[in-house]
Amino acid sequence: MTGEERRKKIIEILQKSDEPVSGAELAKTLNVSRQVIVQDIALLRAVNRNIISTTRGYVLYYQEVQKANRCFPVRHTDDEIEDELCIIVDNGGKVLDVIVMHDIYGEISTGLIIKNRKDVYDFVEKLKAHRTTPLKELTGGAHLHTVEADSEGTLDAIEKKLREKGYLVEER
Repeated sequence: MTGEERRKKIIEILQKSDEPVSGAELAKTLNVSRQVIVQDIALLRAVNRNIISTTRGYVLYYQEVQKANRCFPVRHTDDEIEDELCIIVDNGGKVLDVIVMHDIYGEISTGLIIKNRKDVYDFVEKLKAHRTTPLKELTGGAHLHTVEADSEGTLDAIEKKLREKGYLVEER
């Protein structure tokens, strides 16, 4: 199989999957190394494919035109990560990413695609299992989440709940 054929197959696999597909899973399916998959993903992104790398694997992502999204500046402790994410998903939001603004490196972001409580619990468990420091620690806890929802009203409700819990960073 040529590289071009393999990259077409990666797109087909991602299009058919409702869940993220890990690099290891793609490598095994296509009988290549994980490094080859990483390189293929980089080449696909270079031609404008909407491939997001999440903590659970790769996803093809197309923002639905009718969806609204908003970037929420938040701050909380590590113990409050689960609560913050549950507030968002319980009120109809999907957490697309986490972003930090680092003094030296600039914007650092990673895709999350957290759409329900199971995704929240899986993410929190992965943080614990790998003893990983959340990105927010690079900026003293301050970070942003891009949240997608069906309407601006839903985003307003999420914003209100985050504010009530003290997680929303208010502009001064």
